[in-house]
Amino acid sequence: MVASVSTVAYLGLEARSVEVQCTLVAGLPAFVVVGLPDKAVAESRERVRGAIAALGLSLPPKRITVNLSPADLPKEGSHFDLPIALALLAAMGVVDAEALADHVCVGELGLDGRITASPGVLLAALHASTEGKGLICPAAQGSEAAWAGSVGVLAAADLIGLLNHLKGQQLLSPPVPGEVEEPAIGPDLRQVKGQETAKRALEIAAAGGHNLLMVGPPGAGKSLMASCLPGILPPLDAAEALEASMVQSVAGTLSGGRLTRARPFRAPHHSASMAALTGGGLRVKPGEVSLAHLGVLFLDELPEFQRAVLDSLRQPLETGTVSVARANAHVTFPARVQLVAAMNPCRCGHLGDPALACARAPRCAADYQAKVSGPLLDRIDLHVEVAAVSAADLVLPPPAEGSAEVAARVAEARSVQSERYRGEAIRTNAEAEGKLLEAHATPDEPGRQLLAQAAAAMRLSARGYTRVLRVARTIADLAGAETIGRVHVAEALSYRRQAPRS
Repeated sequence: MVASVSTVAYLGLEARSVEVQCTLVAGLPAFVVVGLPDKAVAESRERVRGAIAALGLSLPPKRITVNLSPADLPKEGSHFDLPIALALLAAMGVVDAEALADHVCVGELGLDGRITASPGVLLAALHASTEGKGLICPAAQGSEAAWAGSVGVLAAADLIGLLNHLKGQQLLSPPVPGEVEEPAIGPDLRQVKGQETAKRALEIAAAGGHNLLMVGPPGAGKSLMASCLPGILPPLDAAEALEASMVQSVAGTLSGGRLTRARPFRAPHHSASMAALTGGGLRVKPGEVSLAHLGVLFLDELPEFQRAVLDSLRQPLETGTVSVARANAHVTFPARVQLVAAMNPCRCGHLGDPALACARAPRCAADYQAKVSGPLLDRIDLHVEVAAVSAADLVLPPPAEGSAEVAARVAEARSVQSERYRGEAIRTNAEAEGKLLEAHATPDEPGRQLLAQAAAAMRLSARGYTRVLRVARTIADLAGAETIGRVHVAEALSYRRQAPRS
């Protein structure tokens, strides 16, 4: 007799069907797991053995073979423990295999029979829903699985409780979706003294989802303004919150099934490796650029990152996805992020200040800024110089306008874009291209002439030309203008990258 239980294997944000087959045959006692398992799956034999022993049962003195089908699909993770145990118990006749036929099972087992949390339960629940099946998962992740909608969820704390439910001796109550967390209150723009140009650039970046680079001396407020950005961005809608939570579920960072409407804000240290930033590792997991999906990726001290690590962001910034290639798998994660970066103008940070600049200025500035490649800088829509804050600025009272007022204008501009791109696969002006850009971001005749002259004088690339149009469209949206005018194009051109000072 062959007993079968359904489960899943994760490949990026895709859950693929896997059938766990178990058979008991006469022969020397052995317990073998086949079907391209990794180390964690191979070790599940001992966890399953201990969990079954905790039930007061012993494995039969036969050859136990567990096959994970399809056999050519790599199997990674500890979530195979529970389906392997249930398939084995069905083969032993302890549980009715028919009771498991309409469920997808995921979960890690403890040696005492507890069913503990494992990454990816939300993806498994969504997969089970599309297959018309229920889901068996750990009790700690029942509220996470309940977000999948109509899928029936059996969330069990231990193996004995699950078996009693399947036999009708105990009833597991259905879990309820986890709470939706309110966005945390971060720094307010009222804390920023002066820096009106930089705050204007921050507002444009938030309104259109544009990438932003701030260059200025230490202590000018670059990091503070970047940390204010989540406070002026509109919250995630229901579909976006679920999409962002799927990435967190695969990464194992979605705790308690709690979803949040706040946009992700990730700020990795400049010592981060390429795998940490773009994803990878022995078991391919999403990196910082995917964990910031639909949110903000903040890179402070930009030139201090390894150059190869920074250049690995080129494809994600252009396509909104990151592909991690391995010999046995090709995994794609979403990476639709808004890049915000900050850097000093040179290593000492005081270029242009005769009293504080080092003896190598301005040569040190050219060397320091050259650590960031031109193609990456060309993908950044807004470049703004942040001046040092003077003592006169610090003694001024807080500005009258804070994050709440700016957030209201940003929300209004985003609402215009949502209506404009309704039915399309994009959400903001920063993603517009091709016919959509031509239809909605063509300036009037004076604006077109100015853009043509500037493109020649500034030697804009085709990408740079497109990004100027996108920024101009956002500036016009903030102004409530239907057509892009010369003044909107002029402001957008002022934020393009300027040649380094020599």
